[in-house]
Amino acid sequence: MTLSMTTKQSVITINEFTAAKQSRLFGLLKQSQFNGQLQLTAHSNEWTFEFYMGRLLYVMGGKQPMRRWYRYVKRFCPDLYVELSTLKTELKKLSKLEGNQNISCWEYQLLRFWYNQQKISREQISDIIQSIFVEVFFDISQAREVEYQVKPENGLSNQLLLVNADTMIYKAKALWQSWLDAKLGDRSPDLAPIIRHPLELKKQVPEPLYRTLTMMLTGQLTLRDLSVQVNRDIVSLSASLLPHIQQGTVELIEIDDLGSPAPPPKSTDQSPKGPLIACVDDSPAICRALEKVLGTADYQVHCIQDPLRAIAVLLSKKPALIFLDLVMPGTNGYELCSQLRRISCFKETPIVILTGNDGMIDRVRARMVGASAFLSKPIKPQQVLSVIDRQLSKQASVEI
Repeated sequence: MTLSMTTKQSVITINEFTAAKQSRLFGLLKQSQFNGQLQLTAHSNEWTFEFYMGRLLYVMGGKQPMRRWYRYVKRFCPDLYVELSTLKTELKKLSKLEGNQNISCWEYQLLRFWYNQQKISREQISDIIQSIFVEVFFDISQAREVEYQVKPENGLSNQLLLVNADTMIYKAKALWQSWLDAKLGDRSPDLAPIIRHPLELKKQVPEPLYRTLTMMLTGQLTLRDLSVQVNRDIVSLSASLLPHIQQGTVELIEIDDLGSPAPPPKSTDQSPKGPLIACVDDSPAICRALEKVLGTADYQVHCIQDPLRAIAVLLSKKPALIFLDLVMPGTNGYELCSQLRRISCFKETPIVILTGNDGMIDRVRARMVGASAFLSKPIKPQQVLSVIDRQLSKQASVEI
């Protein structure tokens, strides 16, 4: 593995991004005393690592960055009041002090602000930042393939703490192995447990435990959130819930990230001006990922999570291209695609089937009902943009 520190470093793909490969990549950056950012992309998630002299300063991004930051600030700084309104007030103070409305990496800068005010100690900052790194490397460990890009751009001018990447990588590796050993490898700690069948659960557990579970498992907190709230390690907590999840009395659901106290950056009109792309998919995660990828590429995006309303919405919007999930409640991508092809205004519209089951039979069947292309999940930004470009180019040639 070689690394070039040019200002326009191309995106590089790494297959099977094991702890050893992670250590090698971060070791090369340390060896070159790199200053700037490393951007990693995997599973539709993107992380930005900040470096100073080859050592780690901080990491941003991921699936639920706000929950992650709140979680560890509350854990290691229990005396701090970190509700949203308070954080907004604190950020306004910091903005005035910095003379800048839009603060780069506000989470990190706020920790520095509190340290300078002697509200938190360096030890607390170390605990927060290192916990964040371990969690991020744990999430990266689940990626079979990552894309990375180095950018010699300094987002942080102040160094609170210099972190050794190897230590974080191998702590995350040990945690990931424990997660696998507990038979939890196919479940994400970012999912939130909720009781689906309370009467059945009540029959299975003692009354005191049932009362505790009804207060805990409300679908509002992820497994990671609960781990901090009850002061129990994430693996043993999740493993204790696994029998109930397998029996169906408890379900793990996706929930949104918490709101950010940072004001949106002020800018001129930057609304997308490209063609409208529609996505019919009941998964909020897939919709968010597509919105991010397509918005960055200047496409307009409209996501439809209720498949039963899809045709009515699509008729009103008339998108240039449609992404269609294969497996959805109440219907499926084949049926919807077939129905759309019977409507005159959608006869030539590119329809791209999204699925996690990339089999030959599915591809043949998709073609038979009129699908234009087939895209496997998890989605990859480059593949998404490539298929859109290819399909819209074909459509333009047909119209000419």
